[in-house]
Amino acid sequence: MSTLKDRLSDGLYGAGWATVKKLPEPVATALGRRIADIAWKRRGTSVLRLEANLARVVPDATPERLAELSRAGMRSYMRYWMESFRLPAWSKERVERGVEIKDVHHLKEGLAAGRGVVVALPHLANWDLAGVWVTRTLGVPFTTVAERLKPETLYDRFVAYRESLGMEVLPHTGGSAFGTLARRLRAGGLVCLVADRDLSSSGTEVTFFGEKTRMPGGPAMLALQTGALLMPATLWYDETPVMRGRIHPPVDVPPSGTRAEKTSAMTQALADAFAGGIAEHPEDWHMLQRLWLADLEARPEREGGTA
Repeated sequence: MSTLKDRLSDGLYGAGWATVKKLPEPVATALGRRIADIAWKRRGTSVLRLEANLARVVPDATPERLAELSRAGMRSYMRYWMESFRLPAWSKERVERGVEIKDVHHLKEGLAAGRGVVVALPHLANWDLAGVWVTRTLGVPFTTVAERLKPETLYDRFVAYRESLGMEVLPHTGGSAFGTLARRLRAGGLVCLVADRDLSSSGTEVTFFGEKTRMPGGPAMLALQTGALLMPATLWYDETPVMRGRIHPPVDVPPSGTRAEKTSAMTQALADAFAGGIAEHPEDWHMLQRLWLADLEARPEREGGTA
């Protein structure tokens, strides 16, 4: 049964990449909204989990407001997938028209200084599209890390897809990713990491929307070890076809403390920047898994990821 499910998942993703990118854009957009609405009306585990997470982000929301947010959230999530399936066919001009990033001077100045830059961002809007904008519009290659998915063929498909967009992709597991990322940063390169969900169960504890969770300490550790700048980034959609975003100023390195204490403080600074962006655009936060420690302790088994 597991093998059949894996083959089905891989086949569905393959069909998406093969078919959706050929559709006219208005048709793909309408299809994504239709799929999102069907999934939302079914009130499955992912939708209920999304609402539970949004209840932390918008604590004074009524049940009706949470339902509105989760519906908008599923539409945003499917917009991510429709765009991602179509990205390999997008021209440089289409990417430039589809993205507007504020305060990008922080990134440009950091790279020009030759120190290396770590950009950390949450699961907001379309991080793959942001990556394509960096490689095609700014002309800057970067390295990232991908969660190993099941089946292996699906993971390989995601790696090939992201590499076709100009990214160097390393596996999250295996032990060699950190060293490779550090070498890229010491050479003055760019590393981009989605960093609002800990995949190792040994991340750095932070306070996030008033409750404890864990986030990856890797971005802060890389910055501390290599001298690279650590910059949060947040993304969002609006009512237009354009995705918006912001590069935040570099996170300050604490002047004193142990490496662990500095890592903790810098990771908390990332969490605070993420929380600000998510609070402004909660419907674009694609967190359909358990995140807070209270939820993980209540049901510790791992839920599926979003690649």
